[in-house]
Amino acid sequence: MKEYKMRRGEHLDDRMPDLKGSIEEYFGEITGTEEWQGHELYVVADPDNPVFDRIVAGAAEYGSKKDKLAVHFEERPAEDVIAEGNADAAADAVDAKNDFLLEATGRDAKSRRDSLKREVEDDAPDY
Repeated sequence: MKEYKMRRGEHLDDRMPDLKGSIEEYFGEITGTEEWQGHELYVVADPDNPVFDRIVAGAAEYGSKKDKLAVHFEERPAEDVIAEGNADAAADAVDAKNDFLLEATGRDAKSRRDSLKREVEDDAPDY
């Protein structure tokens, strides 16, 4: 499960007021919910795109801190997807993930990577 921050000064509720509807629009029908670290997240058990096996997404609320977007994409092995003749679906899956995360966080793939690098650097021990 990965957590994504919003851009400075922005909140998840402002960017995606209907988070459940947005998840369904990008990935398919929500089939239930699942608890993760005390947060109730939406589950898409049968995503529209054949690349995905399952998607779990929702708001991770932290009271005094800004909410984050928590997402876990379970993907099928690329060999299986290609063998079924769904190679085009792989590109669509990448686009769907990036478009969803951009809309939710206001950050493109490069800025999300840079943010994750900074978090890892912050966790590194000082020698």
